[in-house]
Amino acid sequence: MPRPDGILVTALLTMMAALGAISTDLYLPSLPGLARAFDADVAEVQLTLSVFLAGLAVAQLAHGPLSDRFGRRPVLIAGLAVYALASVACMLAPTIEFLIAARFLQALGACAGQVLSRAVVRDVHGRAGSARILSYLSASLAIAPLLGPILGGYFEVWFGWRANFAVLVAYGLLTLAGIACLLPETNRDPDPYAIAPLRMARTYAQLLRDRRYVGYAFSATFAYSGIFCFISGSSFILVDMLGLSPDVYGYCFAAIVVGYIVGAVLAGKFANRIETRRLIAIGGAISLLGGLLLLGLALAGFADVFSIVLPTAIYMVGTGMVMPNSLAGAIGPYPRAAGAAAALAGFSQMTIAALIGAGIGHAADGTQMPMVIALAAVSIAGPAAFWLLVRPWQPEPAISAG
Repeated sequence: MPRPDGILVTALLTMMAALGAISTDLYLPSLPGLARAFDADVAEVQLTLSVFLAGLAVAQLAHGPLSDRFGRRPVLIAGLAVYALASVACMLAPTIEFLIAARFLQALGACAGQVLSRAVVRDVHGRAGSARILSYLSASLAIAPLLGPILGGYFEVWFGWRANFAVLVAYGLLTLAGIACLLPETNRDPDPYAIAPLRMARTYAQLLRDRRYVGYAFSATFAYSGIFCFISGSSFILVDMLGLSPDVYGYCFAAIVVGYIVGAVLAGKFANRIETRRLIAIGGAISLLGGLLLLGLALAGFADVFSIVLPTAIYMVGTGMVMPNSLAGAIGPYPRAAGAAAALAGFSQMTIAALIGAGIGHAADGTQMPMVIALAAVSIAGPAAFWLLVRPWQPEPAISAG
C-alpha cells in the first residue's frame, strides 16, 4: 500500500472528508424540484437536509470510538458500504418520507469518511502538523461544494433529481474501492477498552470538562452552522424568490465556496508562522463582519443576488480559517482518543446545524430573513464561544493526552 502521508492517500482522505458535503451540495438545486415532484412543502423537503445532519451527528459518537478500538480501515469499509446502499435507496425513493428515511441511513455511512479522515490526519501528522494538513484538506475538499451545485443544477435541468443520487452511488463505490486498495491502517495503538460503555462515558466526560476543547469545538460548530444556514435557505431564496434557474444557482453557490477556499488556503499558508489561536481569532472577526453585513443589507431593504452572495462569501473566508484550526485545536491534545475527540466535535457541529436548518425551514416566509438572521446569530456566537472558553490571551498549557 502507498505511504499514509503520500499524495494518493491525501487525495483519498479528501474524497472521504467530502462525503458529507457532496451528499448535500450536489442535490441542493433540486430542492424546489423535489417539493414539486412529491407535492411537499418547504419544511418537509428541508428535512432531507436536517435528517442527514442528524444521522451524521449520531453516527459520529459510534464511529470515533469504534475506530479507536478496531482501527480506521474496517470502520471506513463498513461505513462506505452502508453509504452506497443507502444512496441507491435515495435514488429510487417513491415518496418524500422514504427519501427522508434513506437520507438518514446515507448519513450513517457518510459519517465514517467525514470523521475518520480527521482521525487519520492526527494519526499520521501528529499534533503539530494537523492544523496545516487539515487546512489544505479543507481547501481541497471545497471542490465538492464548488462543483457540486453547478453539476447538480445541470443534472436537475437535463435528467431530474434522481440523477444526482445516481452520481452519489458512483462516488460512494469509488471511495470504497480507494479505501480497500490504498489506505493502510494508521491506528498503530488501538485501545482495547475504547468501546467499553464506562470508558466511552469517561472519555467524553474528560473532553467536556476541558474548557479549551469545548471552546474549540463550539468555534467550529457555529462556523459550520453558518455554512448550513446558507445550504438550508439559499436555493429557496435564489431560485424561488429571486427567480434564478437551478444551473445559475449553482454558480452563485460556487462563488460562496471560493470564499471558503481562500480562507482555508490562507490558514494553511500561515499555519507555521501564526499561532493557531490567533488564526481562529482573525477568521472569527472576518466571519462576524460578513454576518453583520448580510443582516444590515437585509434590514436596509436590499433583496438581490449581490446583497446575499457577497456578504456570505466574506463570512466563508473567515470560516475557512476557523474550522480547520478549531478542529486541530480540539483533537490535537488527545492522540489516544483522536477518534472520540473528532467524533464529539462533529456531533456538536451536526446537531446544532441540523436544529438551525430545521428552524429555517419552519420559519420560511418567502423572504431571506430567516436565513439571514440565523447566519448573523452564529457569526456572533462562534467568536464569543472562542474568546470566552479558549481565552486566547492566556498561554496555552500542556494538556495530558487522553
